[in-house]
Amino acid sequence: MSLLLSTQSRLLALIIGSTVLWTIESLLPLYRYERHRLRRALPNIGFTVLLVLTNLSLSFATAGVANLVMKREIGLFYLFDIPHGLAALFGVMALDLFTYFAHLLMHKSWVGWQFHRVHHSDKEVNVTTAFRQHPGETMWRILWYVFAIAMFGIPLWIVVLYQVVSALNAQLEHTNIILFTPVDRLLRLVIVSPNMHKVHHSRDQSETDSNYSNIFSIWDRIFGTYTATVDFYELRYGLNGFDDREKQTLPALLKLPFINET
Repeated sequence: MSLLLSTQSRLLALIIGSTVLWTIESLLPLYRYERHRLRRALPNIGFTVLLVLTNLSLSFATAGVANLVMKREIGLFYLFDIPHGLAALFGVMALDLFTYFAHLLMHKSWVGWQFHRVHHSDKEVNVTTAFRQHPGETMWRILWYVFAIAMFGIPLWIVVLYQVVSALNAQLEHTNIILFTPVDRLLRLVIVSPNMHKVHHSRDQSETDSNYSNIFSIWDRIFGTYTATVDFYELRYGLNGFDDREKQTLPALLKLPFINET
């Protein structure tokens, strides 16, 4: 577990996962790439660096709360004698449920959408889109982690486990790969599959306002936000009004939440 907790190990897993999926989507792309793919990915790579730095700088918050609840045995999980295996599963599911609500509220609130549209403005969804996240959104998500940790009494090692699994699944579900329908149907019984999540990046608002789940697909089914089908011949990514190159630069995207555009 100490290996899993180390920052170096988690960064290495992120880099390896991204590299492998970048290679696979280069060989078997769902949508064919235009020229200058790497140049277009530079803003997303910049956001990846900012995401890592923001998480590292705020890691004291999650670690502090997790250590506090363990020391004082605060939270719902301490009301029951739960084996470590089940505690890990329940802890990951609790964090994932709170992440679902955090994501939902970013779509349903004006302030949340100001930040979250940075992620949705990507008109070419691929593995780098997974980390195209404004620092303001990152802080919002961490706040919900803290709520979940305090309410359920989730120890730090489960929080780290969730973050690792969440990061790997985020890369997978954004990857521009061909996924055969039978495989997709099997995956989405449990987790958010690439085909399921790509509906969420549609320009059609009725599709965008669905499939909010992060790891487990069950939350969309329970709360009635699940969209089952996707037509890849009709699906268009991105947001209207944000396709121009000057609006897709890193500085422009960092300023986007503070600009009232529709």
